[in-house]
Amino acid sequence: MQTTLRVKNVAVKPLCKEQMIPTVNGRLPGPTINVREGDTLVVHVINNSTHNITIHWHGVFQLKSSWMDGANMITQCPIQPRNNFTYRFDITGQEGTLLWHAHVVNLRATLHGALIIRPRSGRPYPFPKPYKEVPLVFEQWWDADIELLNSRPAPISDAYLINGLAGDSYPCSTNRMFKLRVEQGKTYLLRIINAALNTHLFFKIANHNVTVVSVDAAYTTPYVSDVMILTPGQTVDALLTADQPIGTYYMSISPYTSANSLVPVPPSNPIRSLIVYEGAKLTTSPSSPLMPSGMIAISTAHRFSSNITSLVGGPYWTPVPSHVDEKMFVTMGLGLNPCPQGTKCIGPFGQRYSGSLNNRTFLIPETISLQEAYFYNIGGVYTDDFPNQPPTKFDYANFGVRTNSEYKMMFPERKTSVKTLKYNSTVEIVVQNTGMISAESHPMHLHGFNFYVLGYGFGNYDPIRDAEKLNLVNPQMHNTVGVPPGGWVVVRFIANNPGAWMFHCHMDAHLPYGIIMVFIVKNGPTPETSLQPPPSNLPQCTRDPTIYESLATNVDLYS
Repeated sequence: MQTTLRVKNVAVKPLCKEQMIPTVNGRLPGPTINVREGDTLVVHVINNSTHNITIHWHGVFQLKSSWMDGANMITQCPIQPRNNFTYRFDITGQEGTLLWHAHVVNLRATLHGALIIRPRSGRPYPFPKPYKEVPLVFEQWWDADIELLNSRPAPISDAYLINGLAGDSYPCSTNRMFKLRVEQGKTYLLRIINAALNTHLFFKIANHNVTVVSVDAAYTTPYVSDVMILTPGQTVDALLTADQPIGTYYMSISPYTSANSLVPVPPSNPIRSLIVYEGAKLTTSPSSPLMPSGMIAISTAHRFSSNITSLVGGPYWTPVPSHVDEKMFVTMGLGLNPCPQGTKCIGPFGQRYSGSLNNRTFLIPETISLQEAYFYNIGGVYTDDFPNQPPTKFDYANFGVRTNSEYKMMFPERKTSVKTLKYNSTVEIVVQNTGMISAESHPMHLHGFNFYVLGYGFGNYDPIRDAEKLNLVNPQMHNTVGVPPGGWVVVRFIANNPGAWMFHCHMDAHLPYGIIMVFIVKNGPTPETSLQPPPSNLPQCTRDPTIYESLATNVDLYS
């Protein structure tokens, strides 16, 4: 399958104010890409915008194609304005709904779209065939220049959108609402994507239940619910049966504010789209769902997230590996960065905000991509010393500054630190959310892999008590997981994909804070299980080609 994505600045008007934004093919959201499992996808990206960009294929495994992952300064340098690059990779071993999006900070706000992977021709879904399939893309909108999103803390967004439309919650968009027209008795497959930049979103349909059949393009045991929660970057496939009396019903999204988030959200009036039954009169007021709020929102989000299980025996299901080669305990959260002398900073204690994993703030490389540095054995770009546990044990979920040592702990070490994994090793990570600065849910996304989510919980993880509760039979599979506020999640994955893979918070406001780390998966024993050389047209960070030509002499392909 072959397609072209043209990035250019265009004027759009979801609300009252026309705004010039970068778009793909002049659309918001960008075009849906439809493929089948087993296809080779070829995407020509032409950058006619004023921004450096990369395109990340969120959730795609990129087996033997890690150079195509699109992680800015991790697997490639950006595509500069008036330049282009062709992504080429196979879609193997996964079906369902994913997304593509820019992977340069904040450009994901408008550069994104659905990536739908259907079964190979002749292979059925592991659920009844729906009458129609409907993508629903949730977005976050600012009536401001996208460059202003780089300010810290992030500015409050003006609205949320469903398929590019704000709906009748705003006076300027009363007549611009997404409408899904349905026939009574028919079943529809909703392919739901949270492309919002920084916000978890609840989704609910008035008077209707849905049946979840897939999350993050991994099939699930059918799960009936009247509400769902999606973190930024998560996807859900759900069956909706039009089984209510003929009429009109709102489909609504609303922000989930967990504890005291530093990423501000606008007033939580739900953003609405409309289900219209065939034969319904549009003169009557639609039925509205009651959206979760307050402390109920936290319990609702946890109940939905923790009740999903994998479809054992379904397509691409594999049992949980019982043996673990590498165990990690990773604390995650916000911290501080010293305020430059002579500057006024708005963070606690007059400092700047920062973020960390195991008290390490990740610094993005600036001169060459990290994977190129690894492949060409270039020193000075990163250190191979990311720790398996934090430097100090403390009351993670209930952190408070009472001593000088606790104050110093709020200032993480700043470096480009990676963790090296042996090929085919099994890795288990306890991700512990801390109460340092702010206890909030963080969506952690792993590039290049799905992981088993063995368990969720609140408070500090107890390796004896909580380990007994882990699901080793049919745990859900994800590429992005929301770590509960002041809580923890346990994930496990098999490092069978050589290359450099980001593990990071998928709230773009937190990327500059450094809630990032990188796994480098070493080569396997054969050329087929080894990182291949980069394509000759991989974007370069420098205009001097002789620098890159000289790198090839440092390469041992199968070391």
